[in-house]
Amino acid sequence: MGAATEKKIRVVVAKPGLDGHDRGAKIIARALRDAGMEVIYTGLHQTPEQIVETAIQEDADAVGLSILSGAHMTLVPRVIELLSDQGIEDVLVTVGGTIPADDVPQLKALGVAEVFGPGANTQEIVDFIRERAGGVKT
Repeated sequence: MGAATEKKIRVVVAKPGLDGHDRGAKIIARALRDAGMEVIYTGLHQTPEQIVETAIQEDADAVGLSILSGAHMTLVPRVIELLSDQGIEDVLVTVGGTIPADDVPQLKALGVAEVFGPGANTQEIVDFIRERAGGVKT
């Protein structure tokens, strides 16, 4: 793995809304870091605007949203809309948390690459992000 030809994948891990449970987000952040990715964890209670601003400032390759509050059908579309408004179409967006199966197709139709539910295998998440967000930006 040559440092001159490969760059670390940069992932913003965010907890949008009023959800105060961040254990899962921290576990994912640690797994991504341990896999050699650069992780920017935004902390709790982030607005979609703050998340998108962080993604822009950090030149993120991926954004992982962790939502347990049930507000995913409001918060996720807003993040996607704001990314689009900024002309950012190349950032991989994933969602984790307690997302009802019935909502997954609609989230994917909006542009979410994957939805990872409770108990998702961290290695599968790492592999998914590495495969989908691992391309070098030009």
